Amino acid sequence: MPPLRAELRGAARFFIGLELALYPQNRLYQEMAFLGYYMHWPREELMNLDHRERRRWCGEISAINKTLSGNKKGSFEFK
Repeated sequence: MPPLRAELRGAARFFIGLELALYPQNRLYQEMAFLGYYMHWPREELMNLDHRERRRWCGEISAINKTLSGNKKGSFEFK
C-alpha cells in the first residue's frame, strides 16, 4: 500500500476503525415516494434534497394529514 500524503495522514488516522452508517435505501425510497405523491415533485427535485430537508418535508406533510384526518397518527411516522 502506498504511503499517504502528509496532509492526509491526520484525517486518515481519524477515520481508521470508524464504520460509516448509510441511510437505509428502503427508507429513502419511502420518503421520496411520500413526497412525490403529495407534492408531485419530479425525481430530480427529490434527489436534490438533503437528508434533513427531506425528513422535514415528510414531517410537515404528516402533520397536515394528521390534522385533516383527525387521527392520532399521521400517514407517515418517523421511528
